[in-house]
Amino acid sequence: MTENPVILLTVEDEILYITINRPQKLNALNDEVLKEIENAVDELNSNDAIRGAIITGQGEKAFVAGADIGAFLEAPKESGKELAQKGQEVFFKIEQSKKPIIAAVNGYALGGGCELALCCHFRLASANAKFGQPEINLGIIPGYGGTQRLPQLIGKGRAMEMMMTAENIDAAEAFRIGLVNSVCSEEALMDMAKQKMLVIIQKPKFALEQLIKAVNGNISKSNGYVNEANCFGESFASEEKTEGVTAFLEKRKPIFNK
Repeated sequence: MTENPVILLTVEDEILYITINRPQKLNALNDEVLKEIENAVDELNSNDAIRGAIITGQGEKAFVAGADIGAFLEAPKESGKELAQKGQEVFFKIEQSKKPIIAAVNGYALGGGCELALCCHFRLASANAKFGQPEINLGIIPGYGGTQRLPQLIGKGRAMEMMMTAENIDAAEAFRIGLVNSVCSEEALMDMAKQKMLVIIQKPKFALEQLIKAVNGNISKSNGYVNEANCFGESFASEEKTEGVTAFLEKRKPIFNK
């Protein structure tokens, strides 16, 4: 366990604020963070005094800048599929939450951080936000649902371009292509998210639950998501992943076999 809590939880005006609290690591995801996010979503859905949640990151630089890459080298090569499945389960829980969850993206949302934003019911961003799926640079692919949710939101062509080039897009471009719903200043982000949630939670509770269920009616844990976990597992066991992750940690350009 870390000395400081990796997730900060506060409740105000029937809204649960879930703040990922690893600013020194740009709020990178690891097993502990994922577990605490899962616990927070369970609390949201079991506590009648809470009507909705807003997820954000601590600090001024990052929402979530990805997974904790250092842990990838330590993990057994055969564990890739299981890693993907664990992340998928937590993000499915967010997506299928019966109460609304908004992502307030306040900086870098890369890799698993972008995937975390994608599984929320919708996304608001500060002007300094950056989105990207840079996994290909590490010799792997998105494994927490990104290959499925990103094409659903912005179309197959744009999603393929983002994932194949590993290029980041800024908040303005994310708004233009429909990845985020609104963009505002860094200072105004949390107030905008709160005001939006306050409007939503005034709507009838049961109807909101049924709306979320209806919109998510065609989402299944099988098919594409199973295939993603399988493909992530294959890439995780590859020599390309070893080189890509090592190069990232050594802050050099990877050398992949052609």
